Amino acid sequence: MMNQSGTAARIAHVFSGTFVHSTPRAALEILQNCVLGVNEKGKIAFIEKDQDVVSLSKTWGFETSDIKQLGQYEFFMPGMVDTHIHASQYSYTGTALDLPLLKWLNTYTFPVEAKYEDLDFANNVYTKVVRRTLKNGTTTACYFATIHTDASLLLGELADKFGQRAFVGKVCMDCNSAVPQYKESPSECKEETNRFIKELLKKEYPNVKPVVTPRFAPSCSSSLLSELGEIANNNKLHVQSHISENKEEVELVKTLFPDCKSYTDVYLKHNLLTDRTVMAHGCHLTDEELEIFRETGSAISHCPNSNISICSGMLNVRNVLNHKVKLGLGTDVAGGYSPSILDAVRRTLDTSKTLTIQDPQHKTLSFEEVFRLATLGGSEALSLDDQIGNFVVGKDFDALRVNVCVPDGPIDLFPGEGPKVILEKFLNLGDDRNITEVYVAGRQVVPFQDALLSGCF
Repeated sequence: MMNQSGTAARIAHVFSGTFVHSTPRAALEILQNCVLGVNEKGKIAFIEKDQDVVSLSKTWGFETSDIKQLGQYEFFMPGMVDTHIHASQYSYTGTALDLPLLKWLNTYTFPVEAKYEDLDFANNVYTKVVRRTLKNGTTTACYFATIHTDASLLLGELADKFGQRAFVGKVCMDCNSAVPQYKESPSECKEETNRFIKELLKKEYPNVKPVVTPRFAPSCSSSLLSELGEIANNNKLHVQSHISENKEEVELVKTLFPDCKSYTDVYLKHNLLTDRTVMAHGCHLTDEELEIFRETGSAISHCPNSNISICSGMLNVRNVLNHKVKLGLGTDVAGGYSPSILDAVRRTLDTSKTLTIQDPQHKTLSFEEVFRLATLGGSEALSLDDQIGNFVVGKDFDALRVNVCVPDGPIDLFPGEGPKVILEKFLNLGDDRNITEVYVAGRQVVPFQDALLSGCF
């Protein structure tokens, strides 16, 4: 990232206006009247006050006429990070929310996921979920697929095609008495997981990587969990799974793994808790378990829509943060009925306020804190905060251009409202109509190119 010496990467984009982001010290930082440059490698080359754009243009070798000026009611924010989403469940999103977790899995989820042996079916659903999440501002997604290797590879191909940053997980499970056809033998699971990892890495997609994915402890034998821990550590890969989502599940884990002190101990003993691990839910983790998360550097994905929709529980995010455990937000489609992280922001605030109603001593989360969880917090949870999460020179430009004043949009504005109020209104009222452009690693991926457009069916 050099200057006029001529050795710097060429500047590809220059934007001028308001930028909002989070830092480790500030939940919300508003940068007004700034100019941000993105080089041809997709990285932020500079972000400066705009008093002297002529000098900046000479230093970085761009024309002042190339600057894209944001409007009065526009701003850039970092791309949102979905730390937990089941791409394979997208076809029934918004339905089937009438059962608790274990019955819900057996009745709805496993029968649908078994269909992904059909690549035409997989292509239809996976195309739609990648497009929908990108339109809603999810620049990074941590996906569960299914046990089917080829369909999981297809999901990776589609994420790369549309330009989304993604971790893709081939689901691993060798125990499933409810839907016996939807599982693998331990040897088959190990073999197919290794094939999935090898083939996905061979594609050399710049922003799509494999993630080792034991579905959750009740669907995996101890031997399989050990194999997956070894695979993850040998290949230095991320790990994703579920933990302590509802009380019935926690009790089941106690009976299945009697030699383990807790649900967390199950994953710990099988070498699946690392600083590249993200576990979804965690509603019923004890303080002792949270200490293990902190010590191992493992993260939690908070999925409030799902936790409420299938009556699993309410995660005390404040307590997790007080324990200095990494935490991001997840949609948990389709246990969560919305594929938008904006919804996760709102449900996170609702859950925090409900906990305050129950206990007035509880310190309610602010919208600024939840904004950080949706962006920088998600990047920290996925150990990507050295690459994305905010507007720091050297990081990839993963960003949303937001216009809160689009025609027929969902937000009304009034005189005197500054950028902080405008951001809060967007977080509480906005939707994909307000997200006019989406960038991943400097590449504009929304609006979609004509060649990537597809119909409703």
